[in-house]
Amino acid sequence: MKMETVVCDGVAHLTPYLPGKPIETLQRELGLTEIIKLASNENPLGASPLAQKALTTALTELHRYPDGSGFLLRQALADKFNLQAGQITLGNGSNDVLDLIARTFLTSGCNAVFSEQAFAIYPIVTQAVGAQARVAKAYPADHAMPYGHDLDALLAQVNEKTRLIFIANPNNPTGTWFERLALLDFLQAVPEQVVVVLDEAYTEYVEDANFPDGLALLAQFPNLIVSRTFSKIYGLAGLRCGYAASSAEIADYLNRIRQPFNVNSLALAAATAALGDDDFVQRSAEHNRLGLKQLRDGVRALALSGLPSVANFITVDLNQAAQPVFAALLKKGVIVRPVANYGLPNHLRISVGLPEENRRCLTALAEVLA
Repeated sequence: MKMETVVCDGVAHLTPYLPGKPIETLQRELGLTEIIKLASNENPLGASPLAQKALTTALTELHRYPDGSGFLLRQALADKFNLQAGQITLGNGSNDVLDLIARTFLTSGCNAVFSEQAFAIYPIVTQAVGAQARVAKAYPADHAMPYGHDLDALLAQVNEKTRLIFIANPNNPTGTWFERLALLDFLQAVPEQVVVVLDEAYTEYVEDANFPDGLALLAQFPNLIVSRTFSKIYGLAGLRCGYAASSAEIADYLNRIRQPFNVNSLALAAATAALGDDDFVQRSAEHNRLGLKQLRDGVRALALSGLPSVANFITVDLNQAAQPVFAALLKKGVIVRPVANYGLPNHLRISVGLPEENRRCLTALAEVLA
């Protein structure tokens, strides 16, 4: 028997998500010892100190199952953002939440809408459940937000079979964004039977006064789900913890298929503590603002252009195929992220690192391009 004859069609033809290259892998492959990784949009300052402290206590309870409801974390999120705990769904990272949403709302007879150059998980979770993907054209390269979400183009893809729209603000891998009034106009135009998933993984980095807060719009739009993560500014990528906020009705459906104990006890403890670490969040945002400027100025000095970004990375147009440049940077111990799988074969995405890491990356890039 050929296994492909019994595997779900969507899964059989699925191309899995490829994460950024781990430091340990490059060490094994090239025998390098001094490596910097600016590929996965991690917080270079590390994890929240309050989270690290909470872990020491949580370690004594590893023989116990975690609280399957995540009561303390859900209550902390509700208190911080003026929500009800019943509006929160916890996930093993926000990727898990996006998968839960797809499995709750999508079937083979309906479709999900998302943009070109949007987060790779959207097409993956859509295809995995056998639903159709309707992909909207992104803004062109000469737009003020090159390759960013064109909200009108997204609306134009909606039809009677559409159940979900995935949008990211800021967007990964471009770093582009849309402002509050544009989002409001968009949400008001979406049919009420279509659920909008607003992915705000990088929202804590944004300092633009006109940038929308999706959580503040939940009461106005019952078909809105906001997803966020502790992997970015809170520095807890290794623990995997994310969440969705929505109406209590939507959360009830999501929690019906959420796996028991999908967030482990260490992640629950660390995330709950990190949520109250406002000093660390503020310091991380300030560090990111300076780091983005350092990378942007350095890229400009190389006669290259970076896409506008309010996230913790910059995506650079090399004006040539990016894969050979990526490979040459690896030999210098610098890991960045090629984004050809997003339809950007001439671009590299560079995460903000420590100042000395940013300098080393820019120096290595200059040497490779020379």
